[in-house]
Amino acid sequence: MLAAAALLTGCEGLPEGSSAGAGAGAEPAERDTRAVSPLKNPDGTAPGLAPVTTERDRAAAVRLIERVATKGRGPRTGYEREEFGYAWLDTADGVPLARNGCDTRNDVLQRDGLRLRFRSGSDCVVVAMTLHDPYTGRTIEWRKQRAAEVHIDHVVPLSYSWQMGASRWRESKRRQLANDVLNLMPVQGRANSAKGDSGPASWLPPRKRIRCAYAVRFAQVAVKYEMPVTAADKRMMLRQCGGRPAL
Repeated sequence: MLAAAALLTGCEGLPEGSSAGAGAGAEPAERDTRAVSPLKNPDGTAPGLAPVTTERDRAAAVRLIERVATKGRGPRTGYEREEFGYAWLDTADGVPLARNGCDTRNDVLQRDGLRLRFRSGSDCVVVAMTLHDPYTGRTIEWRKQRAAEVHIDHVVPLSYSWQMGASRWRESKRRQLANDVLNLMPVQGRANSAKGDSGPASWLPPRKRIRCAYAVRFAQVAVKYEMPVTAADKRMMLRQCGGRPAL
C-alpha cells in the first residue's frame, strides 16, 4: 500500500476558468512540489501532473503523441460502466497497486493527497485530505462529507474508450483500464463534470500550463492499451505540446 503521504475518488480556445467553474485558472496558494511530469512517471504511480516545460521534454511529448493511431469515434451503443467491472477493484490484473488490500480509489487518493486522515481503524479509507488539483490549479480541503468536491477522473474516459474499440476487448482488459493508476487523476469535481466523456479536441484542463502534460498522459494511456484516438483529438494533443499536426 502506498505510504500515507501520497492520495483520492470522468480545448484549445477554452479561456482559463471557463467551463470548469469560477476561478478555475487560478494557481494554488500552496504548490504541491511532489507533482511529477508524466514523462518521468510512465506507470502513473508518482503523484500529480506537473507541467511539461523544457523544449527537450516538449519534443519528447510530441514524439510520444505521434505514436498514437487514429480512427473515427464509434457508437456508444451498449456502453455501461459495469462493462469495465465493479468500480475500484483491488483485483484487476496488470496494473500497479493491485491486490494490496486497498481499493483503487483510495490508492489514488493516497498517491495524490496531502495531510491524509483515515477512517478510524483503517489505513486505507481516506476521509479527509488536501488536494492540489492539477486541472484547475486550486487547492481543495476535502472531507468525505463533501465527497462531490473531488472526483477521480479517468483521463481517457471509459465511454470514450468504448467508442474507440474497448467494446471489443476482453473484460479483463477493460477492468485493467478502469483501475490503472496511469489513467486516474483526482481533480475538482466541477472540472471533471464539465469534461464528461470528451476527448482533448472538446475539452482540456482550464489550467493552460498543464495542457501539454494532460495530452501526454492521454497519449500514454492510448499507447499502453493500443487504443486509437480521433484525428481531431490527436491534432489538439500535438498542438498543446508545440507539435505540427500532419495535414
